[in-house]
Amino acid sequence: MDSSTVVWTANRGSPVSNSDKIVFDAKSGASLQKGGSVVWSADTGGKSVSAMELQDSGNLVLRGDDNGVVWQSFRHPTDTLLWNQEFSEGMKLVSNPSSNNLTYILQIKSGDLVLSAGFQTPQPYWSMAKESRKTVNIDGGVVTSATISENSWKFFDRSKALLWQFIFSSNIDANATWIAVLGSDGFISFHNLQNGGSSGPSETKIPSDSCSTPEPCDSYFECYSNNKCQCPSGLSSRTNCKAGVVSSCDPSEGSTELVNAGDGLYYFALGYIPPSSKTDLNGCQTSCLGNCSCVAMFFQNSTRNCFLFDRLGSFQNSDKGSGFVSYIKVLRDGSSGRSGNNKKHFPYVVIIAISTVLVICGLLFMGYRYYRRKGRSPESPTGTSDEENFFENMTGMPIRFSYRDLQTATNNYSVKLGQGGFGSVYQGSLPDGTQLAVKKLEGIGQGKKEFRAEVSIIGSIHHLHLVRLRGFCAEGSHRLLVYDYMANGSLDKWIFKKNNGEFLLDWETRFNIALGTAKGLAYLHEDCDVKIVHCDIKPENVLLDTNYLAKVSDFGLAKLMTREQSHVFTTLRGTRGYLAPEWITNYAISEKSDVYSYGMLLLEIIGGRKNYDPTETSEKSHLPSYAFKMLEEGKMRDILDTMLGKDEADERVHTAIMVALWCIQEDMSVRPSMTKVVQMLEGLYPVPQPPTSNSMGSRLYPNFFRSVSGEGTSSGPSDCNSVSAVRLSGPR
Repeated sequence: MDSSTVVWTANRGSPVSNSDKIVFDAKSGASLQKGGSVVWSADTGGKSVSAMELQDSGNLVLRGDDNGVVWQSFRHPTDTLLWNQEFSEGMKLVSNPSSNNLTYILQIKSGDLVLSAGFQTPQPYWSMAKESRKTVNIDGGVVTSATISENSWKFFDRSKALLWQFIFSSNIDANATWIAVLGSDGFISFHNLQNGGSSGPSETKIPSDSCSTPEPCDSYFECYSNNKCQCPSGLSSRTNCKAGVVSSCDPSEGSTELVNAGDGLYYFALGYIPPSSKTDLNGCQTSCLGNCSCVAMFFQNSTRNCFLFDRLGSFQNSDKGSGFVSYIKVLRDGSSGRSGNNKKHFPYVVIIAISTVLVICGLLFMGYRYYRRKGRSPESPTGTSDEENFFENMTGMPIRFSYRDLQTATNNYSVKLGQGGFGSVYQGSLPDGTQLAVKKLEGIGQGKKEFRAEVSIIGSIHHLHLVRLRGFCAEGSHRLLVYDYMANGSLDKWIFKKNNGEFLLDWETRFNIALGTAKGLAYLHEDCDVKIVHCDIKPENVLLDTNYLAKVSDFGLAKLMTREQSHVFTTLRGTRGYLAPEWITNYAISEKSDVYSYGMLLLEIIGGRKNYDPTETSEKSHLPSYAFKMLEEGKMRDILDTMLGKDEADERVHTAIMVALWCIQEDMSVRPSMTKVVQMLEGLYPVPQPPTSNSMGSRLYPNFFRSVSGEGTSSGPSDCNSVSAVRLSGPR
């Protein structure tokens, strides 16, 4: 293969010299050091590295003392995907920066492959679901992985069924080795390494339109299909697309106004992002003018959708733009700088006197209105500060609802869906029919500023297995969060056995719920810009949509509580959560405590029985009474008797129980990360024997194997002596 194409970089942006070195460390794994400073390190989960191997596939592998893979570059790509490299949820391709220091991001989000501009608020501009050139094999699937194979890009669901494929070359040579590269121009191009990494002039690119990326031209310029760039008609006479365009919240810039950018304009992100609000044109303009971060707005008359943007790339000249009107925020004429000598003399004393009287009258009137409104509605503020306006109109923030809006949407909170450690949840509906779940938070310690800052972080997190935060309310003493409504409610209503001994959900669905929950937690722990520890993993906080897809809820809420009212302390007083042993002694909160709670949840999903026993004292409330008693007494076989339904499912139940035993280790340093839990459940990583050195492991592990093999005592009759002979009694 005649190619020197760079396909993976460890230390992008921090080049090293020949004298620098790779260091293998027993504790931190492997790292690349430049002059004694670490410029790259591999997260091996605390496992030591004994060897580094570059495989024929192009995968760089770090091996541990047992020769097992502890890290691989295929799971951490940079800007390139290789032939037969699986690209799955949680992974990203990030391009090199463009000339304007903009990067582009490719990732699988919400069951689709999405390409975005890496602004502070990411702006998507292409997705495979909307790609007309793809071939559909199965309609309506949810993409979880993609692989380049031969001359096409194939997309699969979680059961590895082929959903779509994108044929990018007519070259069907079986020896061709293709790669996909996300370039600094925002395009994905496909290269054949057999040709030295050249894609050739006729090869397919993503997207297909040269004007549909964020920067085919400079910001605010209009791109034409013949690669021509020019300033839109509405801006050419006013700002020439450069001078006078507002780009920050600096008050010294002067007063601003909105100008119509011109006819026939379209913006690449409009087809991929939800509107900022539904209103009329005046309301949309008011929102943009009141938000210093807003630099441009688009309004669609037919839908009344208002879109606000805090950064802007190029416009497109397209018939698509006929339904939109676009406005750009610019400096008002004469608002910056001081004028020269006035030719006319004004009676300044008279003007100052009149202005002073008007200001005093205005203040008196505002004070009267304030106290009058406060008397009518003591809990609702009548005035807003500059700080509140800033948060209210910040681009990327979830929708801010008034308390009265949510009171109307929930019919005065008449339909209660449930209650948890953070408050009660009520069903609601917007005027357009959208179903909502509204949570009234209790015991919130933060003020409005801190609350909105935390909500902005939670609202920016989007993952297939996390419940989406649609909006919030911070009004007076009220603190509410608005989520998407989950039609099938919480997991606790589905996983426990009915009176006749049958399960409401079959084993396949249960396993997918356990796997989805693990993926959601792994995303919170490792893929968010701000790492989030959930602190309250339990069946009530795992919700199910219409397809029984698991979505973790209430993440990030622990930071909204005061210390005295936080999850840890309320749980110690006997609430429903699972406390890890370290919480009992020192209240240590970490992602490994979430792993422990997930292990408890996994045992409940497998066993179909509640681990929580309300008769136990608070000192023992972290122990899962049912599952631990079953394991200690060697009765895990009773669980398997009811759970397994077909031979091929036996190994997965065995794996799930082994993973649960790893998660509930007393020593949190030996618990796996949630990413490793996902890999073990998916069969991508072997599940080793759990340690038996601590008291918990020594009690549980031998009894577990005696119970599943039939060698130990059992509390009930059985006609099988191995895991593979067990059958599922629940409905299919």
